[in-house]
Amino acid sequence: MSSQTQYVDRPIPQISLRDFDSRIDEITRELIDAAENVGFFTIVDHGISKDDIEHMFATSKAFFDLPDETKATVPWNTNNVGWEKNSQIRPSTGQPDSKESYQLQFGENMANLWMSDEHLPGFQETSLAFMYRVQDISERLMRCFARGLDRPDDFFLKWHDVSQPNSQTTMRLLHYFALPEKPDGKTYHRAGAHADWDLLTLLFQKEGQSGLEICPGRESVTEFGIGDRWTKVEACTGEIVCNIGDLLMSWSDDRFKSTFHRVKAPCETGDYFGDRYSIAYFNQPCKNAVIQGPLKKFPMVTGEDFTANAMKRNFSALQEKLKAIAAAV
Repeated sequence: MSSQTQYVDRPIPQISLRDFDSRIDEITRELIDAAENVGFFTIVDHGISKDDIEHMFATSKAFFDLPDETKATVPWNTNNVGWEKNSQIRPSTGQPDSKESYQLQFGENMANLWMSDEHLPGFQETSLAFMYRVQDISERLMRCFARGLDRPDDFFLKWHDVSQPNSQTTMRLLHYFALPEKPDGKTYHRAGAHADWDLLTLLFQKEGQSGLEICPGRESVTEFGIGDRWTKVEACTGEIVCNIGDLLMSWSDDRFKSTFHRVKAPCETGDYFGDRYSIAYFNQPCKNAVIQGPLKKFPMVTGEDFTANAMKRNFSALQEKLKAIAAAV
């Protein structure tokens, strides 16, 4: 960890979805306030029990416990599906995250990329059942954000319809590897600082497996900058940590803030050095979604183009980081 890192106490709003239909206006006000001022919030009373979350974590661990050659039968591809290991390089670090992940989707992109029952009985059925439950929560939040932008309740729902073959919404199972507690001369990263490019991310964590940190979001979705004032977010299995993504920031004409966050590699007393598991649910637009905010601050693009542009922007930022690293050697 850099000696320049500063930690600040930044309260993360906690929002209850209890009695959602009768409280939707109150919940909308709380969500809009969090989106405008923090970019992160946690939700409780969301309807998924702690036992059900633990069951999905157990299913995830069962996948990651398989031999690498078995996991390699469902390899990652550019549709953002499949298994990868030690391959994601963040522009903020220029080095691979010390982790593996398995990206799952609902639609045609998952053809031949579900782990077979031969190796992991019931994996697809269990995963899809959980994904649909998280999608239900996401849709409640989308209704609120649509209201906050004076749009019809179904405005975001139709562009994030997971029943469509071209759906891009993704659930990512994550396994961060245990790291040495004593210095060994190597540099490790769990998840370098980044902002998500989706509409909204819902993150499940396991208690005791800390590491998530956030810092203030950028002023504009077109800028790529990293802050250095971080707030630690404690892991609580029953809570869902949510953050605004670049897509919602763009769709709101930069009104809602896409916040930078990271999973810090442990390096000091009190940090968690063991294996860390989390589950991230990324609400990605269907490829044919039409994206433009009410003020038309940004040109109209499709969901497919927005994702491609975000990946291109990140790739360009990564190349600049790698050039800087090479020049410093």
